[in-house]
Amino acid sequence: MTRKSVGHFVSEQARAKFLDAYDRAMELWPSPRRELDVETSYGTVHVHHYGQDGPGAGEPVVLLHGHAGHASNWYPQVAALGEHHPVYAIDTLDDPGRSVQHTVAAGSAENAAWLGEVLAGLGLGRVHLVGASYGGWLTLNQAVHAPERLASIAVLDPGGIEKVPARFYAHMIGGLFGMLAPRRFRPALGRLLANPALSSPPEMIAPLMLAMRSYKPTARPAARPFTDEELTSVRLPALVLLGRRSALVRPRQALRRTTALIPGVRAEIVERAGHGLNLEQPELVNERLLRFVAAPTALH
Repeated sequence: MTRKSVGHFVSEQARAKFLDAYDRAMELWPSPRRELDVETSYGTVHVHHYGQDGPGAGEPVVLLHGHAGHASNWYPQVAALGEHHPVYAIDTLDDPGRSVQHTVAAGSAENAAWLGEVLAGLGLGRVHLVGASYGGWLTLNQAVHAPERLASIAVLDPGGIEKVPARFYAHMIGGLFGMLAPRRFRPALGRLLANPALSSPPEMIAPLMLAMRSYKPTARPAARPFTDEELTSVRLPALVLLGRRSALVRPRQALRRTTALIPGVRAEIVERAGHGLNLEQPELVNERLLRFVAAPTALH
């Protein structure tokens, strides 16, 4: 679920090299963009902000990336979401990025605590929290343990719906080997493996590859599945999007479990998409998110 020790780069030189690549990856975002740091009990959390603020703006949308990722992973969504909403993308504490952790967030309550402190530090009272993969686990976890600042949740092929299968690790290893292939072959490999990273802009991939070599520990324990009681306790409007070719979940079983347990959930299997569906089907994902945020289902 979380690392058992605080993640760190092997040297200051390795960190500087990673951050240089990170900054280039963030140029994929539209401009203007501003960066914020929020102090929490677990470390300094780095946040990117884009979009409309002030009178007439919609409620904020907060984005949580997946394992080993960072805020640039949301570049296909930012402009669409930011047209009418302020958008905040968080570098999660226990992943390589510009956040700096000093205390381990050991379990569900601790992870809900640091994220709640970030939302409070940003002065956000009602947000639409959106998470992909491990960020989806964090999003569901927040809805279970600290929903006070949430207007709704949306999760994209999230962790926590079922036990992480062995094929997911094989999928990750296959993607890493795919990165070693000549660049002209990577898009075809990406389609074959349902791994959008292989056809993503090289600027977005460079920080990932550097972190794999220089950020320790590189692995995180698998996200624990939420219990039936936890999922039933979610009393927020919820959207669940699952990739038909997901390596993380069995989409039909995950769809059945979420619709049976989360009250009033909107759940859908996205065709021609794997685990990284926000990169594989960005227009569809943007449309679903915007429609949901505009009129989330009210629960009673």
